[in-house]
Amino acid sequence: MEVSTRQLRAFRLVAQHHNFTRAAEALFITPSGLSVLIKELEGRVGFRLFDRTTRHVELTPHGKEFLAVIQRNLEELDAAIANIGRSAKSRDLLLTLGATPLVAANILPPAMREFRKLRPDVRIQLYDADLPTLIKMVEAGKLDLSVGIFKAMPDIRREPFFRFSLMIARGAKDDTQPRRTTTWTALDGETLISLSPGHPHQQLIDKHLARAGVKVSIKSVVNLLDTQIALVEAEEGIAIIPSFGMPACRNRKVVVSPLINPVVRFDFHMISPRGKELPPGADEFTAFLKSYIANWAGRAGVL
Repeated sequence: MEVSTRQLRAFRLVAQHHNFTRAAEALFITPSGLSVLIKELEGRVGFRLFDRTTRHVELTPHGKEFLAVIQRNLEELDAAIANIGRSAKSRDLLLTLGATPLVAANILPPAMREFRKLRPDVRIQLYDADLPTLIKMVEAGKLDLSVGIFKAMPDIRREPFFRFSLMIARGAKDDTQPRRTTTWTALDGETLISLSPGHPHQQLIDKHLARAGVKVSIKSVVNLLDTQIALVEAEEGIAIIPSFGMPACRNRKVVVSPLINPVVRFDFHMISPRGKELPPGADEFTAFLKSYIANWAGRAGVL
């Protein structure tokens, strides 16, 4: 019986998200392509893994048993891959990584800590800056990698890294239940805290507000997502934020809900200097980081 790790990882993602569309997005494949992987896996193992309805995807009893087994095996495989090929005489390897301040402060440090357990010989040097500065540092070869919302550029290699969505952030009030979802049209007449128009996702927000015919009052325009969230906590207004901003809301009195009708998703990219070979450990770290974000985002329900 031949079973691929791609099939097993696809199965694990569907089991985590209970949703084929979200799992497919995490793998950067179509839902139909993911369905093919799961059907092939079910054919190999000889039993059904999921019970599927139009609304729910649940593990079968056999699927639950199978998940427990492959989860251990995949963890052992990832740990083994991390250890194979290391030289006893190798020096610490350095990887320079750039990100915008919120991502650098709230997402990358815990991921770096977990990766260090697998590869203590890889040292990651993190730089936080705005997008134009990060682009210049990559172009100059001062950064090996950077993650963010980047457009295609000459002399820079750009690869899809992850997909996030837009959400609504509101100040948390003790007497108010957080909304499960918010529609674009429901924002009509609201007071918004906005980012400056140079931010790529703010341009996307402005386009969809105009498309929905929604009129809002802009109370403040700020440069940093952290400032935007702090003003929401102070009840200066609400904000439309990218879902990667959720970790910054955890320690603030801010509640977040998905923005729907339509759900607006956008790609996060990884960029690196074109023609320059990445340092050893870079591919392993980026693969780990994708998996780390997929697990976090899946648990938070923001895919």
